[in-house]
Parts: sequence; C-alpha cells; structure tokens
Amino acid sequence: MKTCVFAGTFDPPTVGHREVVKTALKIFDSVTVALMLNPEKECLFSEEERLQLLRRLFGGESGVKVRAFYGAAVDLLKEENTPFYVRGVRDTIDFEYENRNRFASEKLMPEMVTIYLPAGQENLHVSSTLIRTSLKFGKDFERYIPEEIAALVKNLLENKNVR
Repeated sequence: MKTCVFAGTFDPPTVGHREVVKTALKIFDSVTVALMLNPEKECLFSEEERLQLLRRLFGGESGVKVRAFYGAAVDLLKEENTPFYVRGVRDTIDFEYENRNRFASEKLMPEMVTIYLPAGQENLHVSSTLIRTSLKFGKDFERYIPEEIAALVKNLLENKNVR
C-alpha cells in the first residue's frame, strides 16, 4: 500500500488543501494529512480547532488519516513509514520555497521523494493567508473554504468574535 504525507499549518484549511488531498488520492492508496505544530507561529485557530476542521473535511474520505505533528517533516515521514511527501504549489514562488525545503530535507533523509502537485487554475490565488486577511478587512472569504467545513468555520469565528 502506497502512502504519502501532506503537511501544513491549515489555518484554516482551504479549497486548495482539499484539492491537493483529492489529487494525491488518485496516486496513493492513503494520505496522511498532518497538522504541523510550530509554537512560534501565531495562528487564528487553535491546534484542536484546526484538527477538528481537518477531521470534518476529510472524515468521510476513506484513505485519509488526520494527525498533528511537532517536529521536522522528515521525522514525520519516518513515523508514517513513507518516503513520499506531497506539496501543493500555486506558482513559481511556492515552487522555489518548497524546493529549498526539499534540498534541506533530503540532506536529512536522502530517500525522501517530494511530489509537487500544481493547483488548479481556480485555486491559484487561494491561501489560508488570503482567508485571514479577508477576515481582517471584513471581506467575503467563504468561496475559499470547503463547503464541508464552512458552517464549522463560521461557528468557530463567532466564538472568537471575529466577523
């Protein structure tokens, strides 16, 4: 069984994240969606809220496992017993960023295989940052959130007195 890892901050999960997982499932038997934890990064949603969003988004999808991880991606790959690391890329800026990380990671885990999945044209501009910025300025963000979690995102934001 071929497994891959798709990791990120997912603050919040977007339609682009969903697209990457659905595409990865066309290649792999299973995808581990890993919420990477960085205590130095200030997030809008807590660790538990982001896990809740990811579980709701992918809970009905056979072949998808959601988990949290604190540490280096290469350690996550070793824990998941796979060399395959999937990254979504929207443009050349994403590609250059991901490629720099790949070169560093391959020094730690030479057997690592990074797979870049390009975003569909409709998602080239979508990012969690775009959603957070839209919230900050009171702009519509709902088309960037997967419908499976839209109500939960709104509820979590109301509890935070956001928007």
